Amino acid sequence: MENTIGMIDILIIGSGGAGLTAALSAQKLGSKVLVVSESYPTRSQTSMAQGGINAVLSDKNGDSIQKHIEDTIKASHFLADNKMVTMMCEDAPNAVNWLDSIGVIFSRDNDANIAQRKLGGTKYNRACYSQDYTGLKILQTLFDNSLKNKIPFLYEHYLMDFIIEENAIKGAVFLDIRSGKLKEIFAKSVILATGGYAGIYHSHTTNMYSSTGDAISLCIKYGIKTSNLDFVQFHPTGLKKSSILISESARGAGGKLLNSKGERFVDELLPRDKVSIAIWEQIQKGEEVFLDIRHLGEDFINENLPQERKLAKLYENIDPVTELIPIKPVAHYSMGGIAVDENLMTSLDGLYAVGECSDAKVHGANRLGGNSLLEIIAFGLRVGENAVTFVKSQKELQIKSILLKVQKRIEDIFDIQEDTNFYKQRDELGEVLYLKVGIKREKEDLLKALDFIKKLPKVGLIDKSIVYNNTLVEYLKFQNSLVLAKEMITSSLRIVL
Repeated sequence: MENTIGMIDILIIGSGGAGLTAALSAQKLGSKVLVVSESYPTRSQTSMAQGGINAVLSDKNGDSIQKHIEDTIKASHFLADNKMVTMMCEDAPNAVNWLDSIGVIFSRDNDANIAQRKLGGTKYNRACYSQDYTGLKILQTLFDNSLKNKIPFLYEHYLMDFIIEENAIKGAVFLDIRSGKLKEIFAKSVILATGGYAGIYHSHTTNMYSSTGDAISLCIKYGIKTSNLDFVQFHPTGLKKSSILISESARGAGGKLLNSKGERFVDELLPRDKVSIAIWEQIQKGEEVFLDIRHLGEDFINENLPQERKLAKLYENIDPVTELIPIKPVAHYSMGGIAVDENLMTSLDGLYAVGECSDAKVHGANRLGGNSLLEIIAFGLRVGENAVTFVKSQKELQIKSILLKVQKRIEDIFDIQEDTNFYKQRDELGEVLYLKVGIKREKEDLLKALDFIKKLPKVGLIDKSIVYNNTLVEYLKFQNSLVLAKEMITSSLRIVL
């Protein structure tokens, strides 16, 4: 393939649930789309969303869309936007029915209806699920449908820069990781679906370490509006040693939280931030904290929580059928991100953002469990439609290449002399963020964290090869982590001052 790809309608960056939904939505309406991603769809963070996807499918149990709206806004500490939350919750039944229609294998109740269960922050069985593999089953189905509909993909392409002309997005430049060559793609519209940034809490996160908010950092560079970058949600039940997620569905099914004395100390189905704070306070007192699902029984666990049992065995060497699961709260989800309007467009004309990389104002300071999968599907469908409408108003322009500018940036990195191992800095950053920019934040701690970042020595790379230089990609991602960490701390300081 040539280093420059001529004008397409919609370039979608990111191949998780939001990006694939947007691609299917836009292609169905006749637009020429291309999905470009750093890795492969099956490695998307969407696969880690286990508990379910919220939707009010019936009012038989007393639930309603209005109650879904109210629960979402209450969990957000009343910082979510009512209009955007209403849009998402009203779209929820259609989103789930659409997933059902394209083949997602949901668990079923005795009447063969889509099964639903209770997650934290609500009194109702609202989360539609597929055992405890909900996100994975959704992702696989979306990918299968994308392949069936012949949507084109470029894998292992790392986002390097935006192409901007006349105050509008006109494409992007990528590093082909396999070849080491740069590739620019021109497009009438771009949809960012690149995921969140909780991975910067290295070793203390449920996220893959690649979740470093690269597109958000690029937006910061160009002055594209971001918002609420300090809003990072900590999940109450990460495995103690590995930070691997144990789904909220385990507590929704009746799992109990116990301290070293065997005492319950919190209502397990409170919103995530309240449960995480309660666990953190126990740990600060010197207590260990455990999730107890032994009373649910082996048959129930194997039927409804098979993945949680496998994860506990694999990463903690314990069997939750007979043993307590040691847990700790860990960074899980970034509610802030690239600011978007009601059409999911950013402050740059033609540039959209959807999913965890965006701040669509539907989560506020704390996300309701089950709403992450809902957001990527409901708004993924919408953003595809909105981008198609935008593209119809655009004319093809003669775009100037920026390949030489981006190539110079890589050459400058290779020219830096290696003084310090940046992997060591990455580990240290994760530890500092977890302890000082974590569940509880104080002015003194935030200033110390900011000072730590400012004093990090400049580092370069030993490996200056071109082909498959993953170290270069990880270096670039670490630099983006520093940009985001500074913005996140600065945003937090505005609140505590």
